[in-house]
Order: sequence, then C-alpha cells, then structure tokens
Amino acid sequence: MDYSAIKDFILGKLEKDLPPDLYYHGLRHTLDVMAVTESLCLEENVNRHDTLLLKTAALFHDSGFLRNNLNHEALGCDIVREYLPDFGYSEKAIEKICGMILATKIPQSPKNKLEEIICDADLDYLGRDDFKEIADTLFEELKALQYLNTQEEWDAMQIAFLEKHVFFTKSSRTNREPKKAVHLSHLKEKVQRN
Repeated sequence: MDYSAIKDFILGKLEKDLPPDLYYHGLRHTLDVMAVTESLCLEENVNRHDTLLLKTAALFHDSGFLRNNLNHEALGCDIVREYLPDFGYSEKAIEKICGMILATKIPQSPKNKLEEIICDADLDYLGRDDFKEIADTLFEELKALQYLNTQEEWDAMQIAFLEKHVFFTKSSRTNREPKKAVHLSHLKEKVQRN
C-alpha cells in the first residue's frame, strides 16, 4: 500500500476540485480528521496496518463531496474503489476502508473499533476549544447549501445534535466529552436568553 502517494493524490484533488462553498467540509476538515485519527490510533493502541487503513479512510471520508453533497459517504466509497487498487490496496483493505467511511454518516453507526475511531475523529471538534470557530464554518456551509437560514435554526440544530451525539472510544470519552457538555450548556443558555 503506497499511502504516501495516495495521500498526495487525494489531497491535491480535494484542494483543486472541492466546491468553494464547502466552508466546513473542505481540505482543512480532512487534515484535522487525519491528525486526530493518527492521535487516536496511538492512544487506542492500534497496530501499524490498521493505522494505515484508518489514515487512508480519514483522507477519503469526505471525498464524495467531489461529486455531490448528497450521500457523500457512498460516493467516497466509489472513489476509494476507483483509485486505491492502483496504489496497492487489496480488495479486503478497500472494503474495511469503505466500512469506516460509511460509519461516519450521520447518525454515526460504527460496527468495530476502527470505525469508532474514525467516527470520533470526524466529530472531535465537538469537545474542543475551537468548537465555535469550526461550528461557524458548518453554519456558513449549511446556509450556502440552503439547508437553513437563521442563527436560531442553527442553535436548535446544534443543541439537538449535541444531545444525541456520543463519543465511542475511551480516549474521546475521557478527553472530549467534558468540553462537549460545556458547549451544550452554553448553547442552551444562549437560547434561553434570546
């Protein structure tokens, strides 16, 4: 598996071809998910081979946006199946990677530890200090895609999402859950004030 070459290939493609109104699901998000995935692999003691598969899944998890913003996870799997064989990935590895990508679809549905890791990496920002800054980019993207219009709609959507969301790995539950609870509390207070 030539991870280095596939990384260069897909990052270049994302940078060049992603639609400009993807304020959240852009290259920055992919790089963030890659970094968190690598960190969680260390914390969760994932072996070298599975770490490589996870890092590849992180690279491609939102690549479906290159084709369409609807059902982008399934489209990402199509892209994985199209390109990864040329970079030495076996059919078995590709199917594991697709499982990880599909697990990130909201609501998340991981079926094993690797899928849990990518799900937690994908939504890691929910429990970080940069939550508001990143959430604001998602709000801008959803407005651009005409999914919602007002701050009130967005605040209600975030509260509902945070109330339902769970982190799966021990590392994320320990390191991100407390801050996520603070963000939820602040959003509820904001809504009550308005």
